[in-house]
Amino acid sequence: MKKRDDYVETLKAQLDRWNADIAKWEAKAEGAQAEALKEYDKHLDAVRRQRDLSIKQLQQVQSATGDAWKDLARGADDAWAKMRESFEKARSHFQK
Repeated sequence: MKKRDDYVETLKAQLDRWNADIAKWEAKAEGAQAEALKEYDKHLDAVRRQRDLSIKQLQQVQSATGDAWKDLARGADDAWAKMRESFEKARSHFQK
């Protein structure tokens, strides 16, 4: 059970870091001109969608019983890898 708890805590910590960056980007988008705002919104929407999928995977791992969490962790790892990819694309855009 400890390994699942460690895994969940690792995912939660990463999610907290992503949420902090998303909040910064949302603030930056609020001050953008109309055309730039469309571009910011597009990137933010993609990151938010992937974040929501990642949260679902985290919740499934948390609620799994016995060793079932290990199977769910593989799906969560895939979702989190996609989140990292989406996040890095957004990060490169927002740091311009």
